[in-house]
Amino acid sequence: MRALVTGGCGFIGSHVVRGLLADGWEVTNLDKLTYAANPANLAEAEGHPRYRFVQGDICDLALVRELMDGADLVLNFAAETHVDRSLLEPGVFVRTDVEGVVTLLEAARARPGTALVHMSTDEVFGSIPAPGEAAEDAPFAPSSPYAASKAAAELMVRAYAETYGMAVTVLRCCNVYGPNQHVEKFIPLFTMRALAGEPMPLYGDGMQEREWLYAGDFVEALRVVLRELPAEPGVHAVHIGSGERVRNRETAELICELLERPRELITPVADRPGHDRRYALDSSRLRARGWRPRVPFREGLAATVAWYRDHGAAWAQTASGEFARYFERQYGERLARR
Repeated sequence: MRALVTGGCGFIGSHVVRGLLADGWEVTNLDKLTYAANPANLAEAEGHPRYRFVQGDICDLALVRELMDGADLVLNFAAETHVDRSLLEPGVFVRTDVEGVVTLLEAARARPGTALVHMSTDEVFGSIPAPGEAAEDAPFAPSSPYAASKAAAELMVRAYAETYGMAVTVLRCCNVYGPNQHVEKFIPLFTMRALAGEPMPLYGDGMQEREWLYAGDFVEALRVVLRELPAEPGVHAVHIGSGERVRNRETAELICELLERPRELITPVADRPGHDRRYALDSSRLRARGWRPRVPFREGLAATVAWYRDHGAAWAQTASGEFARYFERQYGERLARR
């Protein structure tokens, strides 16, 4: 079986590529190698007889058509994903997250034998008041340019499914965390700042709730989904959530505890615009198919923090110049005002 994975050098994509190779798939990884990608995430796959890397853009229709030829499965993890950056440069998100998806759809509709799985996000639903959970048919209410770009991509998926009779599986997942994630994201950022003894910039009151899923549990969920991909036309949404919802301040405090750093490093800063208070997915349909997350948040967080303690400096070095400029742009004034 042959799979085309887009964005395979990124965080989630690299975990998926390793999982597919372990399951016997032939994998082609198409990645543009933007700032968030790291070829070191797949260093162990280099030279693997069933692995091929192609550097390129999912907006390149000719290239995507060429790589999709002969593929049984296309998994789209190529995306701009950081909400904070979407507030600074929303146009970049529209190009990759919307135009890129249209390119994949255009290529896939000429190959009805190829299954297409698209990665979306719980953020398309916006903030969910407690104790509610968003089911697969909940209405979209995106609050950020990132969330809006993912919602727009899903609307294009729906349009292609209805217009051309395509079957597309859409994964909506909560916050995935674990080793190899870019240092701009919450857990790596706070871990690296705590290790360095530097202020950990916490937005607002820190009471925003996030649902966390360990990367390995996401790969196991994907395995369940791939066993029963629907063939009938339409959008087939799957919710993947752990059910463990933790306030951002609590997560920051746990990181300090695990690293034996003072909680005083946690530094409240001005909140970002449109910051959702709570995400929550109803994942009962996937759980009815036998999937359960295996890694509790505290256990997964401890493993993740330990990984960054041991390997984070090398990861951060790959993004040092660009990330330093971004960090100053996003947090410099906020930290100065504290």
